[in-house]
Amino acid sequence: MTTREPQDAGLRADPALGRDLDATVRARRELGDDYDSALVESFLEKVGQRIDETVDRRVRRQLAEQRLETARGSRRPGPADSWGERYGFALITLVLAIPLSSIAGAFAGLPAMVATWLGIVGVNAVQAVRLHPELLAGRDGRGRPPREE
Repeated sequence: MTTREPQDAGLRADPALGRDLDATVRARRELGDDYDSALVESFLEKVGQRIDETVDRRVRRQLAEQRLETARGSRRPGPADSWGERYGFALITLVLAIPLSSIAGAFAGLPAMVATWLGIVGVNAVQAVRLHPELLAGRDGRGRPPREE
């Protein structure tokens, strides 16, 4: 088998490894069967080093890409960033609740006012969970903490 066959694509990608294999095969021919295990171990050590180098390089590249991605956009707002959003949203919904309540009460009475206020509470609850997903963590389907068994 030569290094030019299709199944040896990895050797063609690394010419130094191909040269090492050719040198190992030539040395085996010259030295005979007595040195087979030493030659194979030496070549496998070189292959292992190349694999380690390739894996290290890929892992470093992946970590750098993940750090860059994290730095670019998946940063969660901190307390200083979200203060205006938290209280501003709540204030706007309460200000809008006044005319919505009066319109609902004038046209449909108490049931419409209750529905309006349930909607306002629901919108604020969704906003709170969006900003703090941990509010729902550890809850069962009925909103209660899980029972310990």
